[in-house]
Amino acid sequence: MKTMNVKRGQVSIFVIIAVIIVALVFGFFLLRGEITIVEIPASLEPVEEYFLSCIEENAEEGIEILSSKGGFIYLPDFEAGSEHMPSSNYLNFLGSNIPYWYYVSGNNIVREQMPNRNDMENQLEKYLEENLDCDFSDFRGRGFDVELGEFSSDAKISDINVEVAVSGDLDIGFGEDNTRISNHKAKVNTKLGKLYSEAVKIYNFEKQNSFLENYAADVLRMYAPVDGVEMSCAPKIWLKNDIDNDLKIALENNVQAIRFGVKGENYFVQDLSVDDSVNVLYDRNFPTRIEVFESKDGVMMAEPVGNQPGLGILGFCYVAYHFVYDIVFPSLIQVYDSNELFQFPVAVIIDDNKAREALPVNAVFDSQPELCKYPNKDVRVYTYDTNLKGVEADISFECLGQRCDIGRTKTEEENAVLNAKFPSCLNGFVSVKAEGYAGKRHMFSTNEESEANIILDKLYDLDLELRVDGEKTDNYAVINFVSEDNTQVVSWPEQQEVKLSEGYYNISVYVYRQSGISIPGMKKEVCNEVPSAGLLGIFGGTTEKCFDVDIPAQELTNVVSGGGKSSDYFIESQLQGNKVIVSVFSISVPSSIEQLQDTYNMLEVKPIYVEFE
Repeated sequence: MKTMNVKRGQVSIFVIIAVIIVALVFGFFLLRGEITIVEIPASLEPVEEYFLSCIEENAEEGIEILSSKGGFIYLPDFEAGSEHMPSSNYLNFLGSNIPYWYYVSGNNIVREQMPNRNDMENQLEKYLEENLDCDFSDFRGRGFDVELGEFSSDAKISDINVEVAVSGDLDIGFGEDNTRISNHKAKVNTKLGKLYSEAVKIYNFEKQNSFLENYAADVLRMYAPVDGVEMSCAPKIWLKNDIDNDLKIALENNVQAIRFGVKGENYFVQDLSVDDSVNVLYDRNFPTRIEVFESKDGVMMAEPVGNQPGLGILGFCYVAYHFVYDIVFPSLIQVYDSNELFQFPVAVIIDDNKAREALPVNAVFDSQPELCKYPNKDVRVYTYDTNLKGVEADISFECLGQRCDIGRTKTEEENAVLNAKFPSCLNGFVSVKAEGYAGKRHMFSTNEESEANIILDKLYDLDLELRVDGEKTDNYAVINFVSEDNTQVVSWPEQQEVKLSEGYYNISVYVYRQSGISIPGMKKEVCNEVPSAGLLGIFGGTTEKCFDVDIPAQELTNVVSGGGKSSDYFIESQLQGNKVIVSVFSISVPSSIEQLQDTYNMLEVKPIYVEFE
């Protein structure tokens, strides 16, 4: 009985061994295509080692491009910019184009183009397959036979390295030794994956919190006129170029102060934990759009209230202003350590003085006016100068308060023409803008007309001189040239040149001097007719109601001291000179509010003389 148990145990062991052998044989045949065991002769190892170092070097080049271009080696299709986004879908930084992760397209649509990690791996694989060109000539010169066949690559990006596998036959021979190596693996120690993850964290934080826009909105209110009231009888004037420069410098200095960590009391620290160092950059030379809706021809002006006829009841003058800004500018975010850097740009958007609303992940929204989505009328637009020579110009179409950017006329032989589709509209306007020419608005009904011929008047740059009583003055003055197609507001003496085109102009000049007029505080009784109470009020009955108005004491620093109004037609031959001289007469400096209003009445009939040299 004991012998039988021993024999059974031996059989069981043999059965187990047989099963294992069968499994191994089966696994070998099943996986033999995947398993390559290569015994490389020692004499041939230097060739494979060189090939692996060549793979690693090319991978490092691709990784560097990915890091410097926001995760791209092969850039997305180019999208031209416009007045809404002047830099296209790329930011040019130090001569290199970097795709925006978030931007405004040329047709005013907000878009995203952020690559994911798989996209970066695919791009690196493509880069290796197109650029891996290892030079085996040194080995061949020493008697080696080296042949590299067709190959493919695979890349895996982790937080601490990038693993690259190249599959392709490398045949090596030297003397009696020969081998074929088909799988080649290299590893690059890099934090590309980690820096990318940190960049995505910051990007999503910006999308959800608009922290860049919030800083920009604060900068706007600190460094530019937005809302305010000042006691003055003279208009307040700002030059838009000066405001633009001030804002760009302020943005440059403030944006780069942004940091990440525990916010605490530090205004510039964002409450976001980031493991690596971060720079947030804006350069004043980056393409930037700053639009002020209340500015005209580069001048922002706020008129005083209280010195107009009929407003003597106020007893004082004040200037109230409210300007609305749209601002779009790029910001470059760099995540880095001591050896590596990953960077990507985003567009920062201020709309009507406010930061854009936070966006959900993968948000893409359309801000195109509804009218512009349905262009269905074929229209041809020609643009000429006064000599009927073609002038290339930007064309837009306005209808019912909406404006569509259509395109640009292009030179064809002697003409500048645009063939495009316009929205259907009755009594719309074709708006034309060309560098060096006055803008033009041409009434046009696209549902009735198919061709527009528009003549543009050339703008002439002229030096300007203001004379009071025959002498050039340095006193502050506001000079207005207003025509149908060209309005110029000049703040003298800060501005001493003007752009004029042929046309009929209404001209006005207000010259101001320091007065030091002190107006004491007072109380006035003001009586007005108001609707009667009860049944009489229903039928239009009124009654007089009086109330007291407290007028605070004030100092008027500037009051009108000269000027006038007139109209004139300027022909092109006059404008071809170098200088325009505007001459006006002085008036007595007022010493009271009542006299101040009289002086404005006097200016209505004072003449202005304009001559060209």
